[in-house]
Amino acid sequence: MPKIVLNGVTIDFPFQPYKCQQEYMTKVLECLQQKVNGILESPTGTGKTLCLLCTTLAWREHLRDTISARKIAERVQGELFPNQALSSWGSAAAAAEDPIACYTDIPKIIYASRTHSQLTQVINELRNTSYRPKVCVLGSREQLCIHPEVKKQESNHMQIHLCRRKVASRSCHFYNNVEEKSLEQELASPILDIEDLVKSGSKHRVCPYYLSRNLKQQADIVFMPYNYLLDAKSRRAHSIDLKGTVVIFDEAHNVEKMCEESASFDLTPHDLASGLDVIDQVLEEQTKTAQQGEPHPEFSMDSPSPGLNMELEDIAKLKMILLRLEGAIDAVELPGDDSGVTKPGSYIFELFAEAQITFQTKGCILDSLDQIIQHLAGRAGVFTNTAGLQKLADIIQTVFSVDPSEGSRGSPAGLGALQSYKVHIHPDAGHRRTAQRSDAWSTTAARKRGKVLSYWCFSPGHSMRELVRQGVRSLILTSGTLAPVSSFALEMQIPFPVCLENPHIIDKHQIWVGVVPRGPDGAQLSSAFDRRFSEECLSSLGKALGNIARVVPYGLLIFFPSYPVMEKSLEFWRARDLARKMEALKPLFVEPRSKGSFSETISAYYARVAAPGSTGCHLPGGLPGQGQRGAGLLRHEWPWCDRHGPPVPPPHGPPGCPQDAVPGRDEGPGWGWGPVPLWAGVVPAAGVQGGEPGHWASDPAPPGLRGCLPL
Repeated sequence: MPKIVLNGVTIDFPFQPYKCQQEYMTKVLECLQQKVNGILESPTGTGKTLCLLCTTLAWREHLRDTISARKIAERVQGELFPNQALSSWGSAAAAAEDPIACYTDIPKIIYASRTHSQLTQVINELRNTSYRPKVCVLGSREQLCIHPEVKKQESNHMQIHLCRRKVASRSCHFYNNVEEKSLEQELASPILDIEDLVKSGSKHRVCPYYLSRNLKQQADIVFMPYNYLLDAKSRRAHSIDLKGTVVIFDEAHNVEKMCEESASFDLTPHDLASGLDVIDQVLEEQTKTAQQGEPHPEFSMDSPSPGLNMELEDIAKLKMILLRLEGAIDAVELPGDDSGVTKPGSYIFELFAEAQITFQTKGCILDSLDQIIQHLAGRAGVFTNTAGLQKLADIIQTVFSVDPSEGSRGSPAGLGALQSYKVHIHPDAGHRRTAQRSDAWSTTAARKRGKVLSYWCFSPGHSMRELVRQGVRSLILTSGTLAPVSSFALEMQIPFPVCLENPHIIDKHQIWVGVVPRGPDGAQLSSAFDRRFSEECLSSLGKALGNIARVVPYGLLIFFPSYPVMEKSLEFWRARDLARKMEALKPLFVEPRSKGSFSETISAYYARVAAPGSTGCHLPGGLPGQGQRGAGLLRHEWPWCDRHGPPVPPPHGPPGCPQDAVPGRDEGPGWGWGPVPLWAGVVPAAGVQGGEPGHWASDPAPPGLRGCLPL
């Protein structure tokens, strides 16, 4: 494998890198060596993943060599050359100002992507390099647990609490084997993805979930999905320590949405009502036990689950807190048009304070909720739905995630909540409340239409700033499609001294992009809201695609602004016989919404395109969709990519949120529905249309037209 030297670091790369790859790796090293953040955009197909892995791991090896050289130089200088300056032993030994003085100080690499399937691809790339670091991949119990009783639980949070109980009582033999077997070479040394981890755990009868947590301690590089980093609850649950680490967000064009979603919630009347029903059930059971003078279940050796170690008074207090929260939400006056009211983010603290949920009381409340959920987890008999209680616990953690001393409105944290969040209270559209509670503690609100409490984060910078506060050494956000980079950096609200917008390795003469404003019948092709479903536009679009299919060989990708637009267009074409005419030229494979069905559909597409005498296929898909990310299609499998209209954000912000509730809509990039979100929607899909480097290197002039964008 070729070795290249960049910024004094020797990188072992699988092949001779392109110029754009060298520039990319240089920028990565700049972030690592200067301990700064970076936004690196390099088009799909330019080998970002390979560059990231090789560069970061080469840098870690360089640090290790530097420490070794310094230790040797210090010893040799003192024993054999007492009069010789340390600087004469080279820059590696002389970097005394570098705080990394021992091997344990070498920064850990945390590599995050959106899904585990994407992480599996990254791990496969790592296996193709010469580097063999200690690797760990984190997953949930739902993905990793192999205990049959825990696996059959109906919800993820029930799995969590049943697992915790079994671990606490040492009744899970898979967990009991972790400490002993985690040091075995077959488990500790190989580069395992999440499927390999489950297979190895089953083979060695060791818990994959807790094995991965053990491996994390000594790992050089840890792989995990975005939400494990961005969600404070997940960070705590997985004991993720970010101090001094290098954090990489791959496919970072998804980070903005994930940041906002992980810090937002909607609390419905159904959530509170179901939580109160569960507390009622527990209160009734514990009252009967106390009246009958029965021994506590925790003292029964034959009991399938330990008892609840809570006083009746504490359970009653918890019920009162939920009733007060329900009453406080219902007491908010709404306008008569069902539009709801919007308040500053800091209002959430005032609302929760009415229910006596504060920084001082949150710890006791969370402990009580956790005890009740864990008590009910895995009980024999009728399934008890504790999802409402679990959601309330998660919400309390989200609201009070700032430091208690910073909870006031005038503090930096309170100001951040005021600027980044909005509280929106609106009528419950579903109006699905549980049966009315008839006991004396029931409120009149139970007999009225409920209200939804929404706490929406409108700034991805809120989560990014929190990562920086955790002590991250360098934060690298990278993707093939981050343009416009200046707007993206502003919305993150943290400094990015290093930025890169790499050109594509494909020359301009190898691709054609055009706009077809009118169909063959002269009708205007428009994806505007008032025209996209008109008979004239849909008919003309169908005819245009039919004509394109006649002249374009092999595959034909068709992107729509959304799945509903795609489905309505196909429905119209089938009703007007246009779909049959299109299928007579090329078979039609429609991208499904579900991830599970996509592999089957794309495999059938591959097979049909590759069949002898094939004239190709149509592959309609929505934006964003699985097909948007390229689907691994070769050049001859899709010489033409058609996009009908750009995906534009809805004009009223998040669902149910009025336009004036969005802060700074007209004040800066990202809030206005103008050119910025338009390009942010168009670029990710357009970026994949370049294909992979190897698809183009041997064929500088592909036949046929490469792309078309009718608007």
